[in-house]
Amino acid sequence: MMLHFRYILIITLTCVLSVSAAQKMLIPMDLSQRDHLKAYGVAYWTVKQGGRAEWLLNYRSGSFLCDNYPQLERLCRIRGVSFEMVSGSDAARIYAEIEGSNMEVVPLEKAPRIAVYAPGGYEPWDDAVLMALTYAEIPYDQIYDDEVLRGQLSEYDWLHLHHEDFTGQYGKFFASYKNSAWYQEQKISNQKRAGRWNYPSVSEMKKSVAREIKAYVHKGGFLFAMCSGTDSFDIALSAEGVDIVGTPYDGDPPDPDAQKRLDYSQCLAFHRFKLIFDPKVYEFSDIDMTKESGRGWKGEAGDYFTLFEFSAKYDPVPTMLTQDHTSVVKGFMGQTTSFRRSLVKPSATIMGEYEGRDEVKYIHGNFGQGFWTFYAGHDPEDYRHLVGDPPTNLELHKNSPGYRLILNNVLFPAAKKKKLKT
Repeated sequence: MMLHFRYILIITLTCVLSVSAAQKMLIPMDLSQRDHLKAYGVAYWTVKQGGRAEWLLNYRSGSFLCDNYPQLERLCRIRGVSFEMVSGSDAARIYAEIEGSNMEVVPLEKAPRIAVYAPGGYEPWDDAVLMALTYAEIPYDQIYDDEVLRGQLSEYDWLHLHHEDFTGQYGKFFASYKNSAWYQEQKISNQKRAGRWNYPSVSEMKKSVAREIKAYVHKGGFLFAMCSGTDSFDIALSAEGVDIVGTPYDGDPPDPDAQKRLDYSQCLAFHRFKLIFDPKVYEFSDIDMTKESGRGWKGEAGDYFTLFEFSAKYDPVPTMLTQDHTSVVKGFMGQTTSFRRSLVKPSATIMGEYEGRDEVKYIHGNFGQGFWTFYAGHDPEDYRHLVGDPPTNLELHKNSPGYRLILNNVLFPAAKKKKLKT
């Protein structure tokens, strides 16, 4: 009798555990989601803890499906992230729908180690990626030139380039801010750092840093950049051995043949661009289209760019990077607001564009074993973020489509490697 009772108990417990194991949690990313941005942080946390998580590309705007356990449910409630309980049979129906449509299941296997290339100390502007990571509660390390030149990039899977000027012209703020305390402090700090590393100028140091970052990508790193961190990076790569900066920056004029000596083959994203040498002009080259597009205070209402739709099964990488709950995203300005389409290399994938114009917003490509993504503009929820403006409060933008594109890139390296072939 006792053996019979134990047998029944074992069978009962087995059935309960099987049902529990079969039950999953769906974190929807369509319009039903209360906080899209923190949902990325929950997905990251799940993978970091060794939990099973899958990214359902094009299913309900890129939802996440996770094995259910009490800690995850509690975390969603604490962070205000919407979730739905899914039975084993419901999960099977979801998989069947995905199999027969332009959708794909991508397992998330490893939480990426994240670094943000940004200087320490005060700066009169904020960085959208830093704000997104902080709000989503995704951990990161902050590094800068010293760490890059010491070879520490190999410690990280994903690198973001803060609002930066890799040409060594201090953001070309000379005309407007050359007498500002913060400008002078940045200039002195950079010059001291270049001296410690035995570089003749800040420009030469920054070009060396850019080459180290490029090598990091080639070895398998994931690079993401916004605003001036995009075009200034490629410009620096093209100018190896060429002085492209004016007297206010390094004490002597640029090489008179600098434009002819640029090597576009060294660039990741752009080619055939023309430099703007005048130190008083707040622009690096003709890559950026801030002025030509006619933007300004009156242009905000009509400024939208469109995301491309890709085949989830054949092009999983750009599909991951464009997951959103809308295909039309509100535009936003920056020192580099958008890219001139005709100057983007044919090898790059255009993921966001201004239809009918020679203007794109969001591009991606692979280099060696790694990947890069450039996203033009400064802050997706502050149309014209000026120097000295207060930071954006993401509590007021929990469902920002523009910020979702940033966080797609953060989770991108977590995807199963065989899904990342391009």
